[in-house]
Amino acid sequence: MNGHVLKPAGYIYIIEKYGLKVIQPYHTSFISDSSYSKQILKDGYIEEVYSKKYLPDHSVLANLEFALKYDGTDLGVIAAFFETVGKDEIAGYITSKPTGKYARIIWFLYEFITGERLPLEDMVMGNYVQVLDVEKYYTAEPGVRVQRQRVVNNFLGVKNFCPVIRRIEGLKKYTNSEINDRCQKLTRSYPPSLLRRALSYLYTKETKSSFEIENVKPGPAKTESFVELLKSAERKDFCDKNSLIELQKSIVDKRFLNDGYRETQNYVGQTAAYDKEIIHYICPKPEDVSSLMDGLLLAASKMRDSGVTAFVQAAAISYGFVFIHPFDDGNGRIHRFLIHNILYLSGAVPEGLMFPVSAVMLKNMIEYDRSLEAFSKPLNKLIDYSMDSNGKMKVENETARFYKYPDMTDQVQALGRFIDLTIENELTRELDFLIHYDIVKNEMSQVVEMPDNTADLLIKLCVQNGGILSARKKKDHFNFLNENETEQLHKIIREHLEYLR
Repeated sequence: MNGHVLKPAGYIYIIEKYGLKVIQPYHTSFISDSSYSKQILKDGYIEEVYSKKYLPDHSVLANLEFALKYDGTDLGVIAAFFETVGKDEIAGYITSKPTGKYARIIWFLYEFITGERLPLEDMVMGNYVQVLDVEKYYTAEPGVRVQRQRVVNNFLGVKNFCPVIRRIEGLKKYTNSEINDRCQKLTRSYPPSLLRRALSYLYTKETKSSFEIENVKPGPAKTESFVELLKSAERKDFCDKNSLIELQKSIVDKRFLNDGYRETQNYVGQTAAYDKEIIHYICPKPEDVSSLMDGLLLAASKMRDSGVTAFVQAAAISYGFVFIHPFDDGNGRIHRFLIHNILYLSGAVPEGLMFPVSAVMLKNMIEYDRSLEAFSKPLNKLIDYSMDSNGKMKVENETARFYKYPDMTDQVQALGRFIDLTIENELTRELDFLIHYDIVKNEMSQVVEMPDNTADLLIKLCVQNGGILSARKKKDHFNFLNENETEQLHKIIREHLEYLR
């Protein structure tokens, strides 16, 4: 880079030294041989060059301390490092800096992640320090004081599932009250009777959209069943094992329901040609699912009790759920159901309204797929697997760590975008549709009286054909209309066409 010699530091130093198999950290650091410094943003990742005065000593733990200072907290890399380095080496480093902030955090992280106790005496004095910087990360407040290292554990999760979410620019506006206020402002613009009608329609739309994302077309009975589940999500917390199992039984074909978490290896893929499968996502090994789900549900409880912002909870838990993929079928629908459940129970969505988030995702599938691939694409490169002739997958390496400690900033950012689109576009569009539909039907009735279902069919066929009724459809269904009546009805529908589409 411009003739400068660059030395890796922090996480990239540790990764290269030990050849760690990890998901790439969002921030990596290099040290220049001069005062040269620069930050480069590449595909959402940051590479930062620091001047030579920042160079840590050659010990790997000094580089871990550098990483915590400048690269951030990447639990996936740290966990992989702890699997490699000796316990005595870590204890020795901490002993050499008995009151150091980052030494104490490293000490806590080792015992938090591994569950093993280092041969060190508890600290008896000194200020408490936050494990995560509250200015840079979403945290559980006020956190739990850990006397042994005199740190405050303010992680969003627990040992078996602990997402890290950075406070990037643009996410600060999504507070519970801000989302609620935007919804309240919207609903005040429409009469209560219209909102009640819209609510019923939105439940059905959310149901059909969630199924359609998976290319499933539910029948009337399945649709009504899921609508009732969505309504129950406003009264009941589904973030416990029994509720999730019962939910899965309610939404999938009875031949594929589970009495517990899955016991087989699954994956998300598609057949490209005979005997050729494209793998989009490899799920955790079945023996890891129970532990991961226990961690996910404990994290959900911790975030709820800590008052973590609703959309952060919803993204972390719903995407965490679909990444674990605990059932043989229905995971995607439950993932989207949990968004609705958590947003409502957290008070972000006001009573009498619901968020058709699945409808927004369906209309923005590229963005939705990108939010899933932000995790799946780098993950797939780390998993060794084999497939037999029947398409059964076997994962060869240990992979639980990859799912335990995800950086879920991309998923939180995506959900924020979907919330914006839901409030500003989807809800407004549906409410405006109902207003203009009522106007159209009322004006049509002044031209010719006809049964409701006949008027509904006329509007539908005209909208499908750009605002006019085709000659064939008129002959088949509306031959009772004369030319003057037909033209007047066309004119009424065309005047409101942009709202009826």
